[in-house]
Amino acid sequence: MHTRGSGKDRLGALGLALALLALGLVACGDGDEPRRGAAPQAGVESFTFLGMGRDTELTDRLRGELSEKLGNAAVENRGLIDLEAGTPGVLGTRLPALDAINRQMNSPPGERVEHDMIRLMYRYARGKEAPFDLVELLFDPQTRRPLFFRMRFKGDDAGMVDALRSKHGPPAVDDAAGDDRTLVWQKEGDALVVAIVPDQFGHPVHHVTIFFTENLQRRVAAEKTQAAEKAKEKRRSGKSAF
Repeated sequence: MHTRGSGKDRLGALGLALALLALGLVACGDGDEPRRGAAPQAGVESFTFLGMGRDTELTDRLRGELSEKLGNAAVENRGLIDLEAGTPGVLGTRLPALDAINRQMNSPPGERVEHDMIRLMYRYARGKEAPFDLVELLFDPQTRRPLFFRMRFKGDDAGMVDALRSKHGPPAVDDAAGDDRTLVWQKEGDALVVAIVPDQFGHPVHHVTIFFTENLQRRVAAEKTQAAEKAKEKRRSGKSAF
């Protein structure tokens, strides 16, 4: 039988975990106003999640630390990349650079375009007392640096949206349409998007995505180089066949 004291201890631990994770999401960069449109500064972080930013390198040690905080991860090394998932329509209307990257990564349109990647999916973070229903971390397989981080949760018990406002100030975009709401912060060329949409029961679901624009651009350039090398090798093979 559980005692009242143990129940209070668990609630206290949960509250502490929520607070720490909320701080982990927003503790990034300095407190200055984002320099919209300015070129990214080398070595300067934009947005971070659990201490990970655009210059973080995925290592075995880091994966172990993430497992302690978020539980076991499902790992995917090849698959689709859709930057608009969770933020439909936002890129095209508010973030044209990311929209262009998304189009390049999914060209030709209508075809299934797969990419090499390191995708870590955490679906049982709640079991670690983390306030997320889903955490997706996508890394470049060559540089092992992040391309984007994506989190989903229903009730904002940890107060993360308010914490983001407190840390970064008013968002560059704050749009509301019916029960949907979109918030966008931009800093050092990167973007933090919060999309709040109701589920089938009318309860708000929060989709939070951190896009690392320069890392994404480098990945697109690397894939183009790889594709050109493969095409050149095929032409060589064709000539040598006769």
